[in-house]
Amino acid sequence: MTYTGNVEPGGPPAVRELDGLTVTKLSVGPMDNNAYLLECRSADVRVLVDAANDADRLLALLDGRSLSGIVTTHRHADHWQALQEVVSATGARTYAGADDVAGVPVPTDQALHDGDTVDVGDCSLRVITLVGHTPGSVALVFDEPGGHPHLFTGDSLFPGGVGKTPGPEQFTSLLDDVEAKLFAALPDDTWFYPGHGSDSTLGEQRPALPEWRARGW
Repeated sequence: MTYTGNVEPGGPPAVRELDGLTVTKLSVGPMDNNAYLLECRSADVRVLVDAANDADRLLALLDGRSLSGIVTTHRHADHWQALQEVVSATGARTYAGADDVAGVPVPTDQALHDGDTVDVGDCSLRVITLVGHTPGSVALVFDEPGGHPHLFTGDSLFPGGVGKTPGPEQFTSLLDDVEAKLFAALPDDTWFYPGHGSDSTLGEQRPALPEWRARGW
């Protein structure tokens, strides 16, 4: 089945086989949050991006297999509702952006900074900090060998705009970061996976950047 990135609340996961990494996307909870299970294809290592909700469904994705880590993309409560239960069941190591650690009510084993890496077996995820939706939001980039980048953006970037911010100063900060660290640094064929809803590519969204800045959201 061709991967589209479209998943429905309570529905089955979507699975994408990359060179080196398997991505399993699942919609969880009443706010249609996306959770992503990333599995190294050459080693028995898995990392979850956002234990957002529905711990039983997230654990079912593992099917008894180990989970080495959980990255929380930002401190908003809809992105960590299942974190404690999944950590308790798996013993997974926890990661969150350094400036959001205080807002995540489960202890963080490793605070993330710009340029850090999170290893998934033989695969590596590069950390990009994006300030505005929250002070410590992080995105993760996997550079597929022989392919294109794959970017997990949390709530900082969606098809149609950046994530909601508390005010104009934070909006400017977020859009500045998104333009400089994502659109200026990564190619148009970069596929991105947001914290809610459908996926897109940077190339598809790039023409709208001036419109986003002009409208202020």
